[in-house]
Formats: sequence, C-alpha cells, structure tokens
Amino acid sequence: MSVAELADGICLRAGRIAAAQAELLAWIAEFDRREGWAGTGLLSCAHWLSWQIGLSPSAGREQVRVARRLEDLPAVAAAFADGRVSYSKVRAVTRVADPDDGVDWVELARHSSAAQLEKIVRGVRRARANEAAEQDPDAAMWSLRTRTRFD
Repeated sequence: MSVAELADGICLRAGRIAAAQAELLAWIAEFDRREGWAGTGLLSCAHWLSWQIGLSPSAGREQVRVARRLEDLPAVAAAFADGRVSYSKVRAVTRVADPDDGVDWVELARHSSAAQLEKIVRGVRRARANEAAEQDPDAAMWSLRTRTRFD
C-alpha cells in the first residue's frame, strides 16, 4: 500500500470508530436512564462500566456524562454518529454547548483540531464563569472558598 492509501485507510477507520463510539454512547445513555446498572454493590452507571467493560472510573463517568449531554445536542450527536466528529471533540463540545446558544459546534469541531477545540471550550467556560462572577460576586467568592477535592 502507498502512504496515501494508508492515510485514507486510517481516516476511514477513525470515522467508523467514531460512529461505533456514538452508538455505544447512545446505548449507555439509555442503560443509565433505565438504571440497568442498579444492583447489589453498584453505585452508578460509571461503576458498572468500570466493572463490566474495564473502563477506569473516571473514563466511565466521562462516557456517561457525554452520553447524557448528546441527547440534548442532536446536531453534534448526528455528526458523531456519521463519523464526522471524533469522540475527543464531542467530549469537549459537550462541556459547554447548549442547544440554543447560537454556536454551530459541529462546524467548529470539524474545522479545528481537538486541541484547538479544547482551548475554545476552556475560554468559553472561563468567560461564563467571569460573567457569573460579575452577576453574583458573593456566590463566586463562596464557590472559590468551598472547592473540595478528594484523592
């Protein structure tokens, strides 16, 4: 095979993987909605995914989060299911996208790298946090004081 054929094959297979991942996330969203994971000793859908398919707990939580958010973002979900947008890009978009925010997240995702999209998402989150802090400074201060992390 030529290098061009290899490159085309890689892109084709990446699109197929994205489409399969989209299908998997749709199943996860439905499984979570029905609480199919509930059982003795199981704490969440992410816990079940960790146990049954070998995801790390954090990866399981992230997949459940993305699966739930995709239900609210049909254009992003369709592009993902078609293999036009990768999971990395979808994961970033689902952190900030709203169905009626006026941003064409699919076009933005298709025309930027995953790293560029992550930077955009971080900027949007920062801007929204700044707007919220301006609207309610006391709540913003309280939020900063009460941040807790468990390791």
